[in-house]
Amino acid sequence: MRIRFGYVSTALSLYDSSPSKTITFTNWKKLKKGERKTRLIEVAKQNIRNTKRALLYNISHEIELYRMSSSIVPLATHPEVKWNYMKDLKEDFEELGELVKQYHLRVSLHPNQFTLFTSDREQVTLNAVEDMKYHYNMFKAMGVEDRCLINIHVGGAYGNKEEALKRFDENIKLLPRHIKKRMTLENDDKTYTTAETLHVCQKHEVPLLFDYHHHMANEGEESLEDLLPKVYDTWKDFGLIPKVHISSPKSEKQFRHHADNVSLEFIMPFLTLAKSMGEDFDIMIEAKEKDRALLALVEDVSKIRGVKRISGGAVEW
Repeated sequence: MRIRFGYVSTALSLYDSSPSKTITFTNWKKLKKGERKTRLIEVAKQNIRNTKRALLYNISHEIELYRMSSSIVPLATHPEVKWNYMKDLKEDFEELGELVKQYHLRVSLHPNQFTLFTSDREQVTLNAVEDMKYHYNMFKAMGVEDRCLINIHVGGAYGNKEEALKRFDENIKLLPRHIKKRMTLENDDKTYTTAETLHVCQKHEVPLLFDYHHHMANEGEESLEDLLPKVYDTWKDFGLIPKVHISSPKSEKQFRHHADNVSLEFIMPFLTLAKSMGEDFDIMIEAKEKDRALLALVEDVSKIRGVKRISGGAVEW
């Protein structure tokens, strides 16, 4: 069984490397009209440069998984700003895509918590569709839309899960089919359990991107031993091996908050269960120390009896 590890967005080991620099709508409006687009392009190009730096860092460290920033293009979906970023940043995005394709990297995006399809407000749903289009368009501009994934949560319950899920069933119909085909859904730490999210995924033929930390904070009644094979099964027609999120609690009191690094003791029950299934899978680390946390965890996992480190960011068990 092979496990690859990845991290989110910023390579902390690099100097001034944030790929999420932005300009607020208020500051954008203060600029002269002739300067507005120029400033947007400048900020986006800086974000793309830092994304490229992260990819090169990952390649040199043999890290094959990476979640790109959702904020690469500033004000991309703002109704008063919308600009043709795919055209203006065409060559920049293509450079990123070439690296992804040449080195067989697995890249993803994770829109924010406001991108949801359970709201009873039409505008929230329309905004979610626009945001999903933006995320897909970035991958399309890179030429990797056939190998990417865009991960979101089911959404809020608004006091009635049954009604919220009915709205999800209807609202998701507004999402273009080609984008939905690259979508995954994640169980969350407060509202929709793994079992509840699994039901939605099975109904809509969407992979479940399992989050172990969220599961431990919001377990539900079904055991993980029963759930995990079904979770893996949702990936069978997606073209990519299963992927999971791993993090550990900051403290008992702040259980839902992510710690700086990942505790091997906390995740060991999951790793043991995954090992018993014998299937390759990928792990996205959601820890404050990002790439540093990844390298530390791979080192820790490689010390487990029977585990062999096969690259900078992968082990075989």
